[in-house]
Amino acid sequence: MAVNKNIDMVSIICDALGTEKGPKYQKIATRLQRQIHIGKLSHGRKLPAHRELAYQLGVTPGTISRAYSELEKIGVVFSRVGDGTYVKGFEQRALEGEGFKNAIQANDSLIDLSRNKHIPLQDDRLLSQTLTQLALEPTVLNEIFDYTPEAGQPRHQQAGAHWIKLSGIEVESNEVICTNGAQHALTVCLPSVLRRGEILATEHLSYPGLISAARLLGIRLFALSMDEEGIVPESLEEACLTHRISALYCTPTMQNPTASTMSAKRRQDIALVCRKYNLIVIEDEAHGVLASRRPPALQAYIPERTLLITSLSKAVSGGLRVGFIHSPEALWCRIAGAVRASCWMATPLSLEIATRWIFDGTASSLKDQQIAEIRRRKSLVSSLLEGFNFQTLENCSHYWIEIPEPWRASEIEKALEDKNILVKSSESFAVGRREVPQFIRACVSSAKDDEQLTKGFRAFSTILRDLPQQDLLPHQHAFCTQVL
Repeated sequence: MAVNKNIDMVSIICDALGTEKGPKYQKIATRLQRQIHIGKLSHGRKLPAHRELAYQLGVTPGTISRAYSELEKIGVVFSRVGDGTYVKGFEQRALEGEGFKNAIQANDSLIDLSRNKHIPLQDDRLLSQTLTQLALEPTVLNEIFDYTPEAGQPRHQQAGAHWIKLSGIEVESNEVICTNGAQHALTVCLPSVLRRGEILATEHLSYPGLISAARLLGIRLFALSMDEEGIVPESLEEACLTHRISALYCTPTMQNPTASTMSAKRRQDIALVCRKYNLIVIEDEAHGVLASRRPPALQAYIPERTLLITSLSKAVSGGLRVGFIHSPEALWCRIAGAVRASCWMATPLSLEIATRWIFDGTASSLKDQQIAEIRRRKSLVSSLLEGFNFQTLENCSHYWIEIPEPWRASEIEKALEDKNILVKSSESFAVGRREVPQFIRACVSSAKDDEQLTKGFRAFSTILRDLPQQDLLPHQHAFCTQVL
């Protein structure tokens, strides 16, 4: 992207340097911020390279670096190593502030392929039946309408232990802490093991809920290299040698967004590095419960330092908001205290419904139905993706699709948005400043019906097949082959 030639940026900044008070870097940052605010520097415009602008202004490159850093701190620009610094648009800033939207206002023309969510099946009928049963049990009603222990009632913890078995882990119920879903569990775990300003290592492309929670809590994220199995152990070890890494967050099974799954050998290697450098592990199993064939959770290889998070959100119900944390004994009181500090206790009514469904087999039945529906939907669109490079897993509700050179994923995302079709580009999942591989995540779980689903994927396929290569200018970036 070229700098806007209609703006005499150097003249504007020179005026600020000569007339305004304060350090040079601050005067430069303030003037650029003003130009961005009034629209003179528009969304997507690339700012001059540090040394180039420093030479033109007669200041040091460090002054420009600090000015750009100030702009990045207040959220009006973003930078990528080897690619430069760009002005953010309002939509990008809104995404950072809000994360992925919980719900999208539906209309007949909008096709949503952007959200990896639970597909509603017969939850409403089952919920009605369970609530009717509860209405006839005044003792239970009185109990769940009162305060409960911060970790949950013992029977709720027992249900959590039973659900965690789906990850191949046998746990004691008193090691389980109940939460209001996996995102709440994550937001509880993070400040329990990291202080503000400390560094959490994670996948280069990671769950957006982690990115927003870390930003809220002031926790720094360090991006780790990935391959077709997820985190590369050597990248984690190098990070530990060069930075003060305090903990690791990862999704070893059915990773979001790349759909990668670590082999047993990879999990063993990651566990060895974590034990060697004394890292606490936060393992996200929210999607893992859908996997039919998978190794045991990473927690099985490093139980003394792993916080395992799971929930019913992907397999049973998104709105029920029930999650569970399995914690080592040494961290249990700290995690339970964080639940108490955040909401006193997870909602007892939701936990009671989930507990009954887990114990009477309803939850497992709904999980199996969810898997069958994911497979059915994927069978409707799989032929439309023939010939493209993509990754998915048998029970995974999204595709991770490569965008061919010289296009950027954000360009395809915008082209589809202009057709009222929503997807997510790799930029939405990026951690850190390294070059982002050009992929789109497209989900089969958020379209409201089969007609919208096939229409959306057909439009996506048509755009990719009809790319006018001869009309495009190549972008200057190196494609990252680490994520497949």
